[in-house]
Amino acid sequence: MPDPLTRRHLFGVALGAAALTACSAPEQPPAGPPPTTAVPSASAPPPSPPPSTSARPSGPATELVRAASGRPQVALTFHGAGDPQVTRQVLDVVHQHGARITVLAVGTWLAEHPDAARMIRDGGHELGNHTWSHPALSGYAAEPMYAEIQRCRDKLVELTGSPGAFFRQSQGQHATPEELVEAGKAGYARVLSYDVDSLDWKDPGPAAIRAAVAKARAGSVVSMHLGHPGTVAALPGILTALADRGLTPVTASELLA
Repeated sequence: MPDPLTRRHLFGVALGAAALTACSAPEQPPAGPPPTTAVPSASAPPPSPPPSTSARPSGPATELVRAASGRPQVALTFHGAGDPQVTRQVLDVVHQHGARITVLAVGTWLAEHPDAARMIRDGGHELGNHTWSHPALSGYAAEPMYAEIQRCRDKLVELTGSPGAFFRQSQGQHATPEELVEAGKAGYARVLSYDVDSLDWKDPGPAAIRAAVAKARAGSVVSMHLGHPGTVAALPGILTALADRGLTPVTASELLA
């Protein structure tokens, strides 16, 4: 089976208007020296054991954007934040359609709503790390960047016993070299980016969300968001359309295996 496509994105991510659930909206980084510009090597590090809260630094993580296996599968990945009741509605819809999803959770959301992690795991879905406070991470210096990743990692370990399968950078479709380095230091071998953006965080309406997700093909990783009623409204049509095209929504780990 071919390996998943990997990518080390060498450019910073453009910043947009500030909003917690918008993964392209910046906020001011803390004071400190600018991020390093070291570029990770082209070879991926070997798989590492799940990191503990005292994980030692390792090599840069590998960015995964989509799968190249050719299997008729897609991964619907959700940025985890917002009203837990809306999360429950999302989980109910995907359960009704026999789908499985991956939720990249924001640490402050987990701290405020610890039952959300249980809801996701009990549904047979997958959790990952989406930073502690969802900042414009690419603008951070190395130390606070690492702290954002580490703090969310530790909350996941506290709540679930696992740091999660993936890290995903906040407010950027692709990881920068610096983000890959700091994710690796936090113990993550893989950073999960995506090739299809639903743009549901803009609340464009269910029809627009369905049209955006219709661009997904076998192997695609789709970015979506919890906490948006429009996403819930769009999901039945999205899942029906994927099934009609012979595409099965699976967790990111299944897709990229």
